[in-house]
Amino acid sequence: MHLFVLLAQSQPDPEMVQKIMMTMIPMIMIFGIICVAVIIIPFWFICKKAGFSPWLSLLNIVPFGNLILIYVLAFAQWKVVPVPQMEYPPPYPQPPLPPQQ
Repeated sequence: MHLFVLLAQSQPDPEMVQKIMMTMIPMIMIFGIICVAVIIIPFWFICKKAGFSPWLSLLNIVPFGNLILIYVLAFAQWKVVPVPQMEYPPPYPQPPLPPQQ
């Protein structure tokens, strides 16, 4: 905020602007990498659990690629075996009857 007020009061010094930009560009790049990772990592696990190649999650980098990936995941046949439902355990077998005389 103080930087904005300083720049609004007078003409900025070109050297000062260059220093500001040299510090802002790496911060913007790091923020961009974090945002991309926040999107790609969940899609990586979703694709892996759905039986698709996890590399499909990189479609999120391409414009409208995430929309294509969402439709592929929504309407494709997932290659996952459903987990069997847990039921009651089978009853124990009856013990043998004693011999009759």
